[in-house]
Amino acid sequence: MEGLQRCPWGAKEPNTSYHDNEWGRPCHDDAKLFEMLILEGQQAGLSWECILKKREAMRAAFDGFDVRACAAYDQEKLAALLEAPGIIKNRLKLAAIPANAKAFLQVQEEFGSFDAYLWSFVDGQPVVNEYASPEEIPAETPVSRAMSKALKKRGFKFVGPTICYALMQSVGLVDDHLISCPYHTHNR
Repeated sequence: MEGLQRCPWGAKEPNTSYHDNEWGRPCHDDAKLFEMLILEGQQAGLSWECILKKREAMRAAFDGFDVRACAAYDQEKLAALLEAPGIIKNRLKLAAIPANAKAFLQVQEEFGSFDAYLWSFVDGQPVVNEYASPEEIPAETPVSRAMSKALKKRGFKFVGPTICYALMQSVGLVDDHLISCPYHTHNR
């Protein structure tokens, strides 16, 4: 559309492909939701560009983000991951993977899917924001704080309110594309 411009953070690769094809798009696939949960936790304190550059290495190291495989990680596997090339080598972040996988499986068992549980925080509908500048986009919201508290109570790790808001953005629970972006819900 004429006059529209991609969100500034999506101006160059690897951000461009992610911005255009994933970010802010509603996702209801549990396998993809698990991947994004893990990636957002790995991102804590780092740039998203760093995560995107390491995504394929993490996919390989973390068994394709297979939730059952990740739930079975033991100390030996976690020690091996510290030697894996191209991934974030933070012991606490790596230890969070099996903990989150086990909690994820429990949520699936209780709610039928992680999707049903996660989307319940926004009543099953994406929140479409209408921000004009990146400075308007919050780092966390009351919903992300509630989600963080609920996930922590269920045993999830690396799920603070900021990480939860980033997860909400990445899987489309919220659309924070700027109103001037061709990928904003109202411009697609």
